[in-house]
Amino acid sequence: MATSIIVSPSPLPALASSPHYTRPTYLMCPPEWYGVDYVINPWMAGNVHRSSRDLAFAQWKGFHNVLRGVADVRLLHPEPGCPDMVFLGHGALVQHGVAALSSFNHPQRRTETPHLNKWLESQAFLLWKTPRETAFEGEGDITFNDDGTILWAAHGVRTCRAAHRHVADAWHTPVRSLHLVDPRFYHLDTCFTPLHGGFLIYYPGAFDAASLALIEAAYPAEKRVAVSEHDATHMACCALNIGRTVFTGELSRELAAHLFDVGFDVVQLELGEFIKGGGGAKSLALRLSDLRVTHATVGR
Repeated sequence: MATSIIVSPSPLPALASSPHYTRPTYLMCPPEWYGVDYVINPWMAGNVHRSSRDLAFAQWKGFHNVLRGVADVRLLHPEPGCPDMVFLGHGALVQHGVAALSSFNHPQRRTETPHLNKWLESQAFLLWKTPRETAFEGEGDITFNDDGTILWAAHGVRTCRAAHRHVADAWHTPVRSLHLVDPRFYHLDTCFTPLHGGFLIYYPGAFDAASLALIEAAYPAEKRVAVSEHDATHMACCALNIGRTVFTGELSRELAAHLFDVGFDVVQLELGEFIKGGGGAKSLALRLSDLRVTHATVGR
């Protein structure tokens, strides 16, 4: 049963050397070594050695170029032996100059961690490390609401429930735990993403009844954008949101119209090569700027 873990909020100590961004800022990693080389989630099954690195790079570059139009984008050098390093959103969760570092469940992804950690440390982030035995996969499974006052966290597939309190302690922020019950939606970002203005895009079928009750209690019906199974399996919920702009994969006409009607401009991207690996737009870019800076750029 999903429960809400409440950590009493208190102010963080001042971080004199913490990075300061005045524009939305993200970290991306080119897919130089990307490929579906093993199976660690259901999306990879049937796609081993069937991904095209050239097409993946073209799709990544398309997203990178569009994102640069509204945000600063930093690059992390890709490393051989790390085919999933392109999914940087799984590597950490960042806010207020603190980076809560992932502790990957699968050994295939643990080789990525030192490279990201070294870069974050070089940029003066305060690193909040996760014990090896406590599985936690960054923005993949834990995300802030749109104003940074609450953390939403998933357990049941990759991230263990014990990690929720540990990560929340990095910011002394209340955390609400959600139980994932469909193995296709192995990360929270595949089925749940808070949007600017108190909105939410999510796939109800990914959660148990208790988790749905938590979601419905926090988000009124007019703020919840529930997606169909068809859109969910095209990574519609794995959306990167900056102000009133939503970057995501190809959506159904109905979902795109719904998002437009509630005030969002939707940028649909070709991300099929990354869906084969189990990721979408949000997982391809790690947010570095604070949420208040990220959402300061508002569209229409």
